[in-house]
Amino acid sequence: MTISRLFFTTTLIALFGSFASVVHAADASIKVTSIAQTEVEVADKSGKRSVKRTPVEKAVPGSEVIFTTTFENTIDKAASNIVINNPIPTDTEYKAGSAFGKDCEILFSTDGGKTFGHADELKVKDKEGKERNALPKEYTHIRWTYKAPLSPGKSSEVGFRAIIK
Repeated sequence: MTISRLFFTTTLIALFGSFASVVHAADASIKVTSIAQTEVEVADKSGKRSVKRTPVEKAVPGSEVIFTTTFENTIDKAASNIVINNPIPTDTEYKAGSAFGKDCEILFSTDGGKTFGHADELKVKDKEGKERNALPKEYTHIRWTYKAPLSPGKSSEVGFRAIIK
């Protein structure tokens, strides 16, 4: 194995090892799956091009990765108060405006997941100690609060995009 290949593999292991969801739900059992994907352009037999998501095989600086967490209600009653916390993986930067999740309130953190707020509410201090609006590249965590009851056997997904540093 060459040194560059070893470095690349180690980087991928470190990147995906830091992507773990924490899910809380009142009175329910929620199954969670997380995946990291990239988008690639493919052509069918007729030459028609489309974009397809595939599991990450290559992730070099500047690559965009889509991190998706699927959550499923595995019991026979509706689940409520579902909250999903995801760290933004080390060595990536959150892509502004990319967080998604149907029926979710989406909040961000800049302090390692201790506090959360809407993007336009987040403040950080600059080098001189003056408060300013946080930049998306300074976000450390994302929190989704699912606002609807999740019916038995149903699932939903949340996610975001990040750029490899």
